[in-house]
Amino acid sequence: MSFRRLVIALAFVAIFAMALRISTDTDTWWHLRTGELILQSGVPAADTFSYTRAGAAWLYPSAAWVSEVQLYLLHQWAGFAGLNLWAAALVTLAFVFVYKSLSRGGIFLQSGILLLAAASSAVYWAARPYLWSFVFSAVCLWLLETARAGQPRRLLWLPVVMLAWANSHPGFIVGFILLGLYALERVVTWWPERGQKGSRAQAWREWGQTLALAASGMLLAVCINPSGPVMLRYPFDTVEMDVLRGYIQEWQSPNFHETRIWPFGLLAALTVLALIFAPRRPALYDLLLVGVLGGMSLLAVRNVALFALAAPIVLSRNMPNSLLRLEKKLRYRRSPTRPQAILHVIMLVLALAAVTAKASIVLPAQVNEQHFRASLPVGAVDYLKGQRPEGRIFNSYNWGGYLVWALPEYPVFADGRTDLYGDEVLGEWLRIANAEPGWEQALASRDVKLVLLEPSWPLSKLLPAVGWQLLYEDEITRLFGQSE
Repeated sequence: MSFRRLVIALAFVAIFAMALRISTDTDTWWHLRTGELILQSGVPAADTFSYTRAGAAWLYPSAAWVSEVQLYLLHQWAGFAGLNLWAAALVTLAFVFVYKSLSRGGIFLQSGILLLAAASSAVYWAARPYLWSFVFSAVCLWLLETARAGQPRRLLWLPVVMLAWANSHPGFIVGFILLGLYALERVVTWWPERGQKGSRAQAWREWGQTLALAASGMLLAVCINPSGPVMLRYPFDTVEMDVLRGYIQEWQSPNFHETRIWPFGLLAALTVLALIFAPRRPALYDLLLVGVLGGMSLLAVRNVALFALAAPIVLSRNMPNSLLRLEKKLRYRRSPTRPQAILHVIMLVLALAAVTAKASIVLPAQVNEQHFRASLPVGAVDYLKGQRPEGRIFNSYNWGGYLVWALPEYPVFADGRTDLYGDEVLGEWLRIANAEPGWEQALASRDVKLVLLEPSWPLSKLLPAVGWQLLYEDEITRLFGQSE
């Protein structure tokens, strides 16, 4: 094994090791339940998990049915270990396409950029369908890079990617954003020559025709899903929600006081510095990627992952020559001796052994279950299953997905499906949880007899004082029942 291959292999082993962790989050659970429902009765078109939106149109499964079935089958076959491995594998796959898109820099600089980008995107990693948006975004960036490098017909693969994307996660709008940035650069670059004889025909032949076919094919591909063309409006309906931006953490601006955001801050700073000190004038495409995706990242922390895929491409292309010269001084044999090649293999085996050791920490079922008990109302669910108190439940928003999975006999008030509930239901949830005036009437109108919340919510503190009975309590959970 050559030294170059060893360094690149170690970089990807490190990315896989970083991503190999307990990957379930609050939304994983309702995705699992939806995957089970799809296998039992087909892709649902209406909600059956809540009582606040029961029977209402629900578009999400039509855009994520492939990945939700995949998650459920993985869980059935390999438990939570399978979900953890699946998440780590998709993260690593995404950065394979990022690596293929890097244009300059040696193995040390490229590996360092990839590792920093991976650390930046770690805020996004979870066993959820949106990891496919992570992968497909990387694929789109790679195809656009090859098109910019002189292979415009590669764009014709974008409709194929979009067909898979539009049935795996509704984040497919990112593909259109990336293609739009590419198209804008093409038009601005051609515009000064538009008046020259033959320039329009030449531009159409070289890139315009292919671009139009790719865009049309992508639009058509989105329509090929269980809900049809109506899926085109889904991303716009979602981002317009006020509660989404005001309350849901992943849709809020990144908090740079959190250490998990620091890698993103460093990556952004290095990318901007590279553009400033680039050896030549940065391409408009690079400026658009940094400006648009960087702006999106500052608006919502979940978009940090998208920036982390594009920034390495921009950073490597605009890397100052002084860094490249410095790296060249770190000489290594391109054709190692036999003892060196054997040593490289040993080093890689040791790295894989370290990954195996980490896997033994995060893959066992009991380890995952202990994690769930520390963050989810496992004890309260056991109580409800055993005692079966009557009445509807007003539940914590963060625990709604888990209740959909673990306690389907009690429909939820709300869970992580923000697209389904909208501002109306989620706003009502917030008013009740904060014990704002009218909360009692709101619970009564919903025929709520049980309340399951974290102790920190004002309603959880107020209920004992107004006659509600504490049925179950632990460090993270309070379950109340309405007194007769």
